[in-house]
Amino acid sequence: MKAPVLPDEVQTESAPAGDPLHARLPTSAGPLTGVRVIDLTVNVLGPVATMILGDMGADVIKIETPDGDPNRQNGPSRNPNMAAMHLNMNRNKRSVTLNLKRPEAREALLRMVDSADVFIHSMRPAAAKRLGVAYEDIAARNPRIVYGYGCGYMPGGPRENDPAFDDVVQGEAGIADLMLRSVGQARYLPTVIVDKFCGYMLASGVAMALYARERSGLGQMVRVPMLETIVAFNLQEHLYGGAFDPPMGAGVGYVRLLSEHRRPYETSDGHICVLAVNDEQWKRLLPTLGRPELLTDPIFATHEGRMKNIDRVYGMVSDQMKTRPTAQWHELLDAIDVPNGPVARFEDMLSDPYLNEIGFFHRYRHPTEGPMVTTAVPTQFSGTPGGIHLPPPQLGEHNDEVLGWFGYGAEDIANITR
Repeated sequence: MKAPVLPDEVQTESAPAGDPLHARLPTSAGPLTGVRVIDLTVNVLGPVATMILGDMGADVIKIETPDGDPNRQNGPSRNPNMAAMHLNMNRNKRSVTLNLKRPEAREALLRMVDSADVFIHSMRPAAAKRLGVAYEDIAARNPRIVYGYGCGYMPGGPRENDPAFDDVVQGEAGIADLMLRSVGQARYLPTVIVDKFCGYMLASGVAMALYARERSGLGQMVRVPMLETIVAFNLQEHLYGGAFDPPMGAGVGYVRLLSEHRRPYETSDGHICVLAVNDEQWKRLLPTLGRPELLTDPIFATHEGRMKNIDRVYGMVSDQMKTRPTAQWHELLDAIDVPNGPVARFEDMLSDPYLNEIGFFHRYRHPTEGPMVTTAVPTQFSGTPGGIHLPPPQLGEHNDEVLGWFGYGAEDIANITR
């Protein structure tokens, strides 16, 4: 069955001429245009992955239960089932509700699989098997399909069906310990770093598998276990001396990042972020800080000396930064080409001059939710740019449209979608 042909433009809502929120969303021209994705994901990891695929042009059909993705209830909202968390990670998707407990609804899903390129879910392996959507089930229907999912722990291991959420995995992956060692308190990072990073990894893995399929003609399964993925991510720098067997030096943990002084520096009127990383930058920085005599001090003059005495080095910088206002430091540090920047508040980012100058925020009018803001697609392709071509969908908004493509009439649609 042929993929649907999109109109030349998708207009999100009629609006008076000249209305700054009047937005026409163009047809996708991204590198994944023509790829159809069947998306059974919920919460964060999976929806982030499928949003990225949609941003890159894929036609993403989000299959939801009649109750919808739980994130439809998470955060402020103007209307039921359209809360902020859903809106922030489900653009460029169509929503179809299927009650997969009904055999007829599962058959409808499998019809979609027949013409799909990608199938993604966020279930534990045992749950996918019970529902009849394990890799073997889907690949038997469509051997060319790329089948992806994010799970908590390595498939085939003793924990493959254990539940996993971002906070728990942050602790298990050593992130809370990094906070304890650096600031003296075991804390989670105040962002769902594991879910989001693994979502990016899943989208990347799916794209690689699509490339492999173009060469071999065969689909395959892509699995991203949360714990193992984020441990590998954390140990890129923190394996440190543990990369040697037995460990050398300070062992595991990158000492510079664990210094209690590695934080935004307090100035006389605020804070500033500064990082000098090599000898040449330190040769310029020390006189600017008012400490030229340290140029010949072995503690400050070499990378080895600074790493061995990182708390003393950063502590000196911290003391000097308190002597001038932020704007003056920014001017001085720019003049010597040492990386620096202000501490930005999230509240200020929407009005940040630089972000607005480059068009980072996309403002548009949603057909039901009114004026909205989302971030632009940051990854750029010179020949096949991604973009935003569909607003976040209402629950079941595309039931009639999508199921109609697969030969279902009104009565059948009503039966399998509730």
